[in-house]
Order: sequence, then structure tokens, then C-alpha cells
Amino acid sequence: MKKLISILFVVTIISGLFWGCEKKENPPALPPAGTMSIDFSTFSTSKKSAITEGELKGIALGDKTNWLLAATTAGVWNIILAVNLVIPVASFELAVDKTPVFLDNKWVWSYDFNVVGATYKAKLTGQEMSNDVKWEMYISREGVGAFAELLWFEGTSKLDGKSGQWILNHSQQFPEPMLQIDWEVVGSSIGNIKYTYIRDKKDDRSTDLFKNSYIQYGLTTNTLNAFYNVHQNTGVVNVFNDIFIEWNSTNHNGHIKADSYFQDNLWHCWNETGDNVTCNY
Repeated sequence: MKKLISILFVVTIISGLFWGCEKKENPPALPPAGTMSIDFSTFSTSKKSAITEGELKGIALGDKTNWLLAATTAGVWNIILAVNLVIPVASFELAVDKTPVFLDNKWVWSYDFNVVGATYKAKLTGQEMSNDVKWEMYISREGVGAFAELLWFEGTSKLDGKSGQWILNHSQQFPEPMLQIDWEVVGSSIGNIKYTYIRDKKDDRSTDLFKNSYIQYGLTTNTLNAFYNVHQNTGVVNVFNDIFIEWNSTNHNGHIKADSYFQDNLWHCWNETGDNVTCNY
């Protein structure tokens, strides 16, 4: 009996060692880099209008107000995200090509990167939990404008890598939550991603009325297969506008619904050249 117990004890120890080695040899899969960037590239007109201003003066150009409103709405968010995500996106995109090490029960990716002539150091950690992976990205800067290591963003992803969330802080000067990103993989690409602005105060410490505004991007199997759902503050306390945009990512025709702008709850359409057209539904 004692011999059997001894054998079982040895087997248990060996199994534990084997499992520990197996975990150390298999770091968790990094979330796709696209989880930090909405695809604005397909939101444009694919063809030029038949008549341009320089070709024939005196003939009115097509009215593009429907598309322009949609493009302006998307453009505002594009600027917000481009300005605030340039460093986090740059740091995270490089991690996929780096080899991590296993330290203190976490996987650690360490490397340098450059953004607009400045040198930064990145340390990304990933820790496997029972149901997901916890991620933390620490960034520091060297040279002019140097700052010590700070937690720039953190988040979680499901073990299957199909969904997750990021929380990004504003900056080294104001290391406070600014953006919440909820993402989901559909098929082989990011099929649903939502950016919610969660910052409480502006740099001058006044109340940030833009808090709780969001833009959601997704893909569907409909003819108009891409969409933005936008909920954003108007500049007045607790007053938000809702804008719904759908378009075809190949042909670039689409429609927009914006009650605050059109004073109705109808879709307003544009064709492949961005000209206003009557919706056929």
C-alpha cells in the first residue's frame, strides 16, 4: 500500500512539472491588433461623379449632403481615435513579432518602439486566468519629454481569442480611464467593435460632457454590410444625438438616419458616387 502511495505521489509531482512546463511553452494568443482600430477605410465613394466642377460650369453638382453628414460623423471619431490611440496602437502592433518570457506567473513581452521621432519602451504582460487572459501594457519614454513607466492600457480577452475589452488611459499627464473598447471577432476579422468615451474630466478638470458617447462599428450579411451606430453628446448636459449609418463596403452606397439633423426617423440614401438618391424602401 505504501509503495502504491509513493508511486502515485511521484506521478503527481511529474504531472505537475509537465503541466507547468507546458504552460510556460505556450503563451496566450495576443488579441488581434484590429481590436484597437475601427476600419474607416471603406467609408468613401468608389466612383467620381459624371460631371465635375471643372468640366462644365453652370451645371449643379449632385447633392451629397447625406453622405457628407455620415462622413463628417465618422470623421470626428476618426480624429478622436487617431490622436489618442497612436501610441497604444503602435506599441501593441509590435508585440506579435516579439518573443515573450515567463516571469512571476505572467508572460512578458518587452521591446522598444518609435512614434513621431520619440523612443518608448513597452512591457506587455499576459496572465491566464480561469476564463480569460488579463493584459496590461506599461509604457515609458526616453529623451525629451521622458516619463517613467505607467500603465497605459489594460484589458481581458476570452481564452478562445474571440472577444474582449480594453480600457485605455488618457496620457502620462492624466493616467485616467478615457476609452473602453469592447470587441468581438466574427469569422476571420473584427466584426463588432465599440468605443465608449469614459473620461470624467477634461484637462482643465471641468466636467467632460462627452462622457458616455460611443461609436459602434460592425459587419453584417446584409447588402449594406457595414454600419456605425453613434451616440454622442451635443455639448449640453445629458443631451445626446443618435446617428445610424449603413453602407456597402465594396460599392460604397448607403444611408443614414439622424433624427436631430433631418427632423424625421427616416433613412436618407446616397449612391456609389455619394450623391443623394431617393431610398427605394
